[in-house]
Amino acid sequence: MNKLNILLVDDDTINRKLIKALLSHHKDIVEEVTEASNGAEALEYINKHKNINLVLLDIIMPILDGKGFLKQFRSQKANSNTPVIILTTDDSKISEMINFGADDVLIKPIKEDELLKKINYWTQEA
Repeated sequence: MNKLNILLVDDDTINRKLIKALLSHHKDIVEEVTEASNGAEALEYINKHKNINLVLLDIIMPILDGKGFLKQFRSQKANSNTPVIILTTDDSKISEMINFGADDVLIKPIKEDELLKKINYWTQEA
């Protein structure tokens, strides 16, 4: 398996630092973690860099939320096979986000073993 380039999209700086720290323990599978603080910033990055293997996506963010990001991200054929894992504290939004194209969900606070399990599951072919 190639090492992964992960895009982490969350408006909360502490959440981003925590997840980045968890992933930094796994240099054997993670090449790079790029951060974006909202969906618009994430889409801008993706349009310039085609090397993203996985997106970790918060739902509630300013400027462009997770749902808006997913609509635009999934409308581009090149992104149809890129896994998106939702990060949320609100489990009432899960089915809606899956309908918009999310592949999986992690409930905050994120636990390292659960995060790795989901990343490994969705990127086996990467």
